Amino acid sequence: MPPAKKSLTAEAGSRTRGIDRAFEILDHLHEAKRPLRPNEIAVAINAPKSTTYDIVGVLLNRGILEPADGDGRVFLGRRLYLFGLSHANQFDVMRLADGYLSRLSSETGQTAQFCVVENGKYVVAQMKEGEQTFRISSGVGEPVPLPWTASGRLLVSHLDNDAILKAIPKADFDLPNGRRVSEKTFLKEVTAARVEGFHSNDSGKFTHCFAAAVYDEAKSCVATLCLLTPREDGHQNHRRYKQTLLDAARDMSARIGGTPPTKAK
Repeated sequence: MPPAKKSLTAEAGSRTRGIDRAFEILDHLHEAKRPLRPNEIAVAINAPKSTTYDIVGVLLNRGILEPADGDGRVFLGRRLYLFGLSHANQFDVMRLADGYLSRLSSETGQTAQFCVVENGKYVVAQMKEGEQTFRISSGVGEPVPLPWTASGRLLVSHLDNDAILKAIPKADFDLPNGRRVSEKTFLKEVTAARVEGFHSNDSGKFTHCFAAAVYDEAKSCVATLCLLTPREDGHQNHRRYKQTLLDAARDMSARIGGTPPTKAK
């Protein structure tokens, strides 16, 4: 009996490792945003090539991955898209956010976004482009360091300073233009954002970003509603855009049963 029990445990452990590897493969393809050969994936995730080929084969058979060309490259399959549709149909917050984004985009003429934290990075979960379209620095699903964004100040505002600095890698404070956001400045801006439930800043030479916190029942910022505007327009209409965004974020928070922290205005 003991040997059989040990064998079952080993088998369960092997299945667990296989599932972990499968998710590593999917995560890497998502981050790479391009088709890759199984051996390239194996090297990137530091996995045995034979194991990677086996798991890729299973995922191909299941439609989770699809062949991308005749050279053996694979990419995320259409079945994942169907899974995503099922998720969207059942996830009330995402469905609710869609309505707010449509309203914000219509009222302001600007691009509206619904943003969250995923794996310690800022991610745009949904986006509605406005009439005044212009180049946007990050697209839906693209992970971006939190200090690069207006939303980043809000999405960590439920944490204390030590926890914030522990959660954000030091390299993430280096901006794409070569400048660095000091940790002291970032924490000061988080404190101000925590009080107001709002933060805005210039993003590059041409864009101004507005972000307002969406809170859950624990009074934590679980997401942000955002507006991306041309820089000059954002400065000229700052008060109107800010109030419109705050009204939408507060209404959405109430709809999901959330409340802002006591100090939030």
